[in-house]
Amino acid sequence: MDVKDSNGTLLTEGDSVTLIKDLKVKGSSQTLKRGTLVKNIRLTNSPAEIEGRAGGSTMVLRTEFLKKA
Repeated sequence: MDVKDSNGTLLTEGDSVTLIKDLKVKGSSQTLKRGTLVKNIRLTNSPAEIEGRAGGSTMVLRTEFLKKA
């Protein structure tokens, strides 16, 4: 399964990515700002989602809003 960021670059386990858009976090008043670095990502079963720590908690992020750092 190939997981690609918004630019089409392949992502692998342990990569670092940055957000390209401000994202509101569901169930929280928190907003992740553009340019936030998410280190040491983990791949999920879906090629459109990754898992990583951002804003102090672990969350699932859509790859369409990320670019490889």
